[in-house]
Parts: sequence; structure tokens; C-alpha cells
Amino acid sequence: MSQKIDWAKFAEEQEKALPQKISQINIQSNEANGKDSDDAPEQFNVAEASLLRKVIRKGLIESKNDIEVQRQNPNSPLYSVKTFEALNLNPNLLKGVYDMGFNAPSKIQETALPTLLANPPQNLIAQSQSGTGKTAAFVLAMLSRVDVSKKYPQVLCLSPTYELAIQTGEVAAHMAKFCPEIEMKYAVRGEEVSRGSRITEHIIIGTPGKVLDWALKFQVFDLKQLTVFVLDEADVMIATQGHQDQCIRIHKKLNPSCQMMFFSATYDQAIMEFAEVIVPDPITIRLKREEESLDNIQQYYVKCAGPQEKYNAVTNIYGTVGVGQAIIFCQTKRTANWLAEKMSKEGHAVAVLTGDLTVEQRINVLDRFRSGQEKVLITTNVLSRGIDVEQVTIVVNFDLPVDMQGKADCDTYLHRIGRTGRFGKHGIAINLVDTQEAMNICLAIEKHFNRKIQYLNAEDSDEIEKIGA
Repeated sequence: MSQKIDWAKFAEEQEKALPQKISQINIQSNEANGKDSDDAPEQFNVAEASLLRKVIRKGLIESKNDIEVQRQNPNSPLYSVKTFEALNLNPNLLKGVYDMGFNAPSKIQETALPTLLANPPQNLIAQSQSGTGKTAAFVLAMLSRVDVSKKYPQVLCLSPTYELAIQTGEVAAHMAKFCPEIEMKYAVRGEEVSRGSRITEHIIIGTPGKVLDWALKFQVFDLKQLTVFVLDEADVMIATQGHQDQCIRIHKKLNPSCQMMFFSATYDQAIMEFAEVIVPDPITIRLKREEESLDNIQQYYVKCAGPQEKYNAVTNIYGTVGVGQAIIFCQTKRTANWLAEKMSKEGHAVAVLTGDLTVEQRINVLDRFRSGQEKVLITTNVLSRGIDVEQVTIVVNFDLPVDMQGKADCDTYLHRIGRTGRFGKHGIAINLVDTQEAMNICLAIEKHFNRKIQYLNAEDSDEIEKIGA
């Protein structure tokens, strides 16, 4: 992003260029690692999933869950707002917020924005799932803190990957389209600076490795001059080799008075420990996520003699139960593609989502499934968590999930069948069992969750009809 950019034009161009940019994203497959990619179990990738969630999310989630706020300093005042006007924003920034389609603050924005925009600045840790408006919240704070009279970087936003940094930059470009005086720069692969030059843009959005190079090796900007430091997607950052150490190295060079903003979709022990290193005396805001629970889900297992019987069970159940949409999980791409081909030949509207698709193809598949153009989505572990399709009423484990040691993977099982029974609705989970080993895995899952998985005779249409009643 260069100086004196026309933000309105830039935002429009970014919108148009998005499909092309997405198509260039390189996703590493098992093949690249020298494995037979069709037969290798596909692993879930947090960075890819986060990108997919951001790109396909249409509008904000209507969250009815509570905000939980913790303060290390009980004297820190806490406010919340119901309108963007109450924040006394720069009028052109406010115009940008409305232009993005935000009419009123989301649940997390109501509490986070007054904290982020308070004077003196307050440090913040915020945890909420994708689609709750947290990116827009910290971008608005970043843009609000800029002093355009100072021609050096004042705000640094770190993202774990090139693609996620670009996503944040596009939100910032759209929000700042009526503020051409605010200048931004990407510090990502493909962007270069010459040694001895100085960056004059106000905001840098980038990845840890590139930012470290620019700040410490090339010294094109001074980390001590930053007034705002944003660490986004902390959970993905921790899962990405080397990023955590790089973030800590950057953090050590910051001025103690720099405002720290730390965002994560999850908040387990590892994230909490990371946050404690980065953010002194924070206000912590947690938006309790829609819990993945087995409460609304009827679980069944079907005994099968092999792949063909599994296939017969799927088509019998799907043909008998009046379901909205179904997701079928397979362990490998070979099984997913075989099943999709067979179901398509029988006239079912089927989509396939596996790790060898480009991001652009994956988004297209998910958009078609969300809009109901396909009723059945056959996928591997690339979709085991985090992407909600409200109208899914049945999940089939064509292959039960196992870990690298071949034992029952109970976390993945919960994430998989958590794709149904969302938002308080009732769902059905069907587990297909074709070996004693698979039966043992089914029993281990039953024991782990202390929830009965009922036997279902997939050849008895009367019995199948009862489960959909």
C-alpha cells in the first residue's frame, strides 16, 4: 500500500481482486510432504480454517451469549455503548463503519470499543469466535489512535499468516476509505524495503518474521515509537512454528506505555500464558462461544460389513429421514471422492471438500452448500471444526475419527458432530461401524462422553423414520 492512496478506490479494487488473490494462496497438502495424499488421513489446519471462516462469513453472528469481563485493576472504569456515535469517533471513520454495514455495535464491540478507545489507553485481551466483530473492533481502535501529523509507524498489527494479514488490511482499507490521510503498509512476503530507507506510513499490518526483519535487521522503523500493538489470532500464532518466539522478541522492543491488544478465538492454558507475557494489567473480555454439546444430538451406530454396506446405510438413512442438509466425514480423500461419485450417480446433490482444493474452490463449495445448492457435503478433517451451517441436521461419520496412534479422537468427534444440533436445534449423528476395531472406537467415544450411542438397523425403514420424527 503506497502513500496518498485513494482508499475508496482501493477498497473497491480489493473486493474485485479477492478471488484472484485467494486463488494464489498456496495450501500445503500431504502430497507436498511426500505422502500418498489420497490415502493419508487429512489433518485439521488452524490457519486455513481461520481464513475460511473470515472469507465465507456473511455478516455477524447474532450472539445471545454473555460477555465475561475480568479486571486486574478494579479501579479501571468499565463502559459499554449501544451506538457507534457514543464513541465520539472521527466523522469520516464513523462514515466508514456504516459503509461496512455495521448499524450498531456487536456484543463484543459494545464492551471492547470503549476500553480500546479510552484515555489513558488500556490494555485488552479479548476472546471470541470468528464472526463476532472483533477484527472490526481492533481495526477501528487502530485507525482512531493514529496521529496523521507524525510520519512514522505508530500502530503495528501482527497476524500469523500472509492471508490473514491481507484480510485484516482489507477491513482496515474499507473502514478508512473516507480517511485518505491515514496511510498503511503491509509487512508480508512479496513486500520489500531498502536498507537505510524509513517507513512513513502510520500503520503496519504484517507477519512476525517480516516485521522482525524490517524493524531489527533493516531498521526501517522504530518499535519504540509504536503507540498501539495488536496481536491477532493468537491461537493460530501459537500453532504456527516459531511465531510465538518472534512475537515475544518484537514485544520486548516496545515502549512500556504502548497499548497492547490481544485477540484469540480460543483461550486455553497455553493462550493464557502467552497473553500474560504480552499484555500487562489487561482488561479481559470473553464472549462465551456457542458451546459444542451433545445435549441436542441423538447418536446412533450402524453395523456394516464393508464400504458398500456403509454406502447403502447412508443412502437408506438420507432417503428416509426428512433432513435439511447432511455432512458426511471420511478419513481420507480417496474415500470421500469414491462416496461422492457414487452418490452423484444416484442423483444426489453432493459437494466434496478435501485438502487438495484451493482456498477459492473451498469457499465456492461452502458457499454452494450454505445456500442449499447441494444437500450433502462430503468432507475430511479439513472441516472438523469452526464452520457453522445452521441448516445441517444430520452428521454421518463414514469413518470414525482416530488420532495418529489409531485411538479414538474424542475432540474431533465432538467437533464433527457439533456441526449439527447448532443454535439449540436438534441434530442426528450416525456412526458407521465395519470392523471390531471401529466398534471399540465407538465404545471408547461412548465411555468418554458418558452418553449412550444407540444401535440403529439401517435396513429397517420404520426404525429410521422414528429417528427423524
